[in-house]
Amino acid sequence: MSSNAKSADALHRETLAVRLATERSQYGENSEALFLTSGYVQPSAEDSARRFAGEDDGYTYGRSGNPTVTSFEMRLAAMEGAEACMATASGMAAVMLMCFSLLKAGDHVIISQSMFGSTLKLIGSEFGRFGVETSVVPQTDLAAWRAAMRPTTRLLFAETPTNPLGEVCDIQALADLAHNAGALLAVDNCFATPVLQRPIALGADIVMHSGTKYLDGQGRVMAGALCAREAMVHEKFLPVQKNSGMVLSPFNAWVVLKGLETLDLRMKAQSAQTLALAHWLEAHPAVGRVYYPGLASHPQHELAMRQMNGIGGAVLSFDVKAASPEQARQRAFHVLDALQVLSLCTNLGDTKTLCTHPASTSHGKLSEAQRQAAGIGQGLIRVAVGLEHLDDIRSDLDRGLSSL
Repeated sequence: MSSNAKSADALHRETLAVRLATERSQYGENSEALFLTSGYVQPSAEDSARRFAGEDDGYTYGRSGNPTVTSFEMRLAAMEGAEACMATASGMAAVMLMCFSLLKAGDHVIISQSMFGSTLKLIGSEFGRFGVETSVVPQTDLAAWRAAMRPTTRLLFAETPTNPLGEVCDIQALADLAHNAGALLAVDNCFATPVLQRPIALGADIVMHSGTKYLDGQGRVMAGALCAREAMVHEKFLPVQKNSGMVLSPFNAWVVLKGLETLDLRMKAQSAQTLALAHWLEAHPAVGRVYYPGLASHPQHELAMRQMNGIGGAVLSFDVKAASPEQARQRAFHVLDALQVLSLCTNLGDTKTLCTHPASTSHGKLSEAQRQAAGIGQGLIRVAVGLEHLDDIRSDLDRGLSSL
């Protein structure tokens, strides 16, 4: 399906993930072409002038656009049910672009205390140096979000489910709260992807992705994206991106574009394995608690099933039993060091199962008080479940757990 073919509204998400792209070149390639170029030859000086002025469509320079990147943007926007998409060099670059485009000194942002550690640091600390004020609230406490609202609040930013505890927020409720105050709601949809959850359909204004994770699916490249209304993408995000250079490379865009083609299959298969592993871990004598939205024991299980297409996702975390934080850290390290098949790796979204210790990696730069507020203890292990045989995943984890 090319850009001028059958309307995307008439096709299912699975079809869009495989077919939607820019027009084929004159060579008629079936697999989308990879355009490795930083510049473009212009038809004429007049055409060049009009394109650079934004009066005509057409590519002018690699920092302003690329056909391969456009294909990725078209495909992800359609899958998210958004009008448009802006690709970026990484997920954190997407957060940076969003904040630079929408905020100024004196503006106020509300974020969840359970968000990704780098996001907390970027918005709470780095943008604070430029006069942007931030309130950090419990992810699942709608009253706390409401109480934090100010006349200067411009943006609510939620991550659902969160990393690494899988906390889920009510997207529709937060959207109503933001819109009633003239603010915007942005949602980090990295864990769920559009296969499980489409925040724009629930009222969100912006969807942020780290394409490095499930959109790629095999841990190969860095990528990010913002999905939103066409006016916001072109009038807010695009000018800042052109001037800042936070662009996605054509090669990385092509890799993630092809990753989108199997996203639906991967997410459903990996989520099914994760649910089975979560049940096994809940019954393990060395495990204190399992955090996974797909479990009935999860505090937001009902909300998660309603928002996430009845599927809990492909990431879980669990606490090893321990008598103290020091012992908990030692025991968590023991489990991770005993792995022989699974990978000790801080990424997620790979076809390979990846295990990590959040307190010393993704959230290692936070203070102990911040980690405790986010519920991240020293005995917590995060598992991003891949596509290995489930018995092999369980056996590899059990090697360390059973020898504690």
